[in-house]
Amino acid sequence: MAEEDVVLDFLKSKSGTKSKFYFKDFLALFPDKGPREVKKILTKLVNEEKLEFWSSGSTTMYGMKGAGKQAQTEGEA
Repeated sequence: MAEEDVVLDFLKSKSGTKSKFYFKDFLALFPDKGPREVKKILTKLVNEEKLEFWSSGSTTMYGMKGAGKQAQTEGEA
């Protein structure tokens, strides 16, 4: 399974409970990879518009594009 598919499958499996995840949540998916490698996977998915960043100002989270309450209130969904 491709690394990108691992991330997308994880997000889809959690879609009923959460829509945004911390970077450290994705590190657990790839215990054999370093943070820089995982960041590259996530950045590729953001660039492909499959994922999006969400920032509270003090922290950055990742989620599926157009998913979650934030997207609905901003008219993205």
